[in-house]
Parts: sequence; structure tokens; C-alpha cells
Amino acid sequence: MTMAVLSSLDEARRILILSGAGLSTAAGIPDFRGPDGLWTKDPYAELVSTLSWYLRDDDVRKAAWRRRADPAMWSAEPTRAHRAINRLEADGRLRAIVTQNTDGLHQLAGSSPQLVHEIHGSARTWRCEMCGRMGPMEEMLERVAAGDEDPRCPSCGGITRATVILFEEVLDADVLTAAVQAAEDCDAVVAVGTSLGVYPAAGLFPLAMENGAYGVIVNAEPTPFDDEAHEVLRGRLDDVLPGLLGVADV
Repeated sequence: MTMAVLSSLDEARRILILSGAGLSTAAGIPDFRGPDGLWTKDPYAELVSTLSWYLRDDDVRKAAWRRRADPAMWSAEPTRAHRAINRLEADGRLRAIVTQNTDGLHQLAGSSPQLVHEIHGSARTWRCEMCGRMGPMEEMLERVAAGDEDPRCPSCGGITRATVILFEEVLDADVLTAAVQAAEDCDAVVAVGTSLGVYPAAGLFPLAMENGAYGVIVNAEPTPFDDEAHEVLRGRLDDVLPGLLGVADV
């Protein structure tokens, strides 16, 4: 049963945030698909994100580890937009954050891990493909910095990788279920820095609206759902989002 649609975002008490690459690029982290994205400028970069290539090709893994050691991601700090989203939680108005980003900046901004659903996984942890051992990414990056080009699992010698979702892999069912549940019972959905073109994450926006949520899009470029949203805002996320969420003092 759908709820009565709110007349403004100010009335919302269970807000779902859908965040995408625009939030990361605002923090200085390069995106993948944009005009200046990693995959656009370097077709080889897509291989390091493809599971079969990663598992069978030593050079692809070495290239992947070099990319993971890029200081751009590890020096990035949460932006005003990240902090504004965190304030929603502090004010008791956040239902969940569903993010396509793997940088962990929502958590660094203070958002509770149990409220952050990382659809594409996390670059901040590593996992062994053979035994399943996991650990903080810093452990592997220290080995890469020391000259280990393709660090293997310290327990079994298996291939290690970041816990991001690669091409040819399915999404984590539990994460996706939690994301769908949040879309079905939020009273407002705010898409932040996402083109709403990559599924299944993009499908959460219309799903929320079909269930009565007030829909807002904050993105630099048009999206397929602009005509359906109740509000569409352009501009820098750090400038627009805090005021929209009513937390301009972050």
C-alpha cells in the first residue's frame, strides 16, 4: 500500500539516499565511465575490472594493484555533501544510503555501516579467492609499496583482490535485498551524483516513487528520470545538497 506523497522534502522522515560517481569525483576520485573516466581514457583499464582476466592474467593483476595504490583515492576526504548526508542520520531522518561507489567515504563521514549498502562492494578491504580470508586493504597496499607486485594470501597463497564487484560477477544478494527494502518503505528518495543509468541501482529510484516516495535528483547532467522526479537540481553537490537537506551548517 502506497503512502500519500509528501509536499516537500522537508516533511520526509525516512530518506533514502542513492549516491553515485559524482559524489566521489567531487572528493577528487576519478570516475570510470565519464568523458575523462578511467575506462574512457584507457581501454585496458576495463580488463582489471573483469573477473576472468583478473584471475588468469598476472599482468592484469599487477596493473590492478598499481591502480589500487593510486594516492587519489586514499587521500580523498568526505565532502560537505557526504557530511550533510551523515547529518540526516544524526537528525533521525535517514532510512538508508545505497551507493554505487566503493570508496567508503560515507563511512568516513560518520555514516553507520549498517545503513550504508555498497551495491558494488568496497575497495577498502581485500579477499582471497581461494580460502576467503579478508582484511583491510592497507595490509596489501603496504606489500605493494614494498615491491610485491601481485600480493598473495598470507594464509594459503591464493589470489587476492579488492572486495569490489567485478564484471562477470553477480551482486551480493543480501545488499541488494536491503536496498530494495529501503526503496519500498522510504518516504523520500534523493539521487545524488548519479546518472541513474546503471542497473539495478538505477531501478531503485522509480521503485521508491512507485511506493509513494517524494523523488529528488541532484546531478550535474540530465537523467532518464528527470521528468518523473518531484524536484531536479543542478550545480555542485557541496553547494546544493546541504541546503536541500536542511543542514547547511556542515
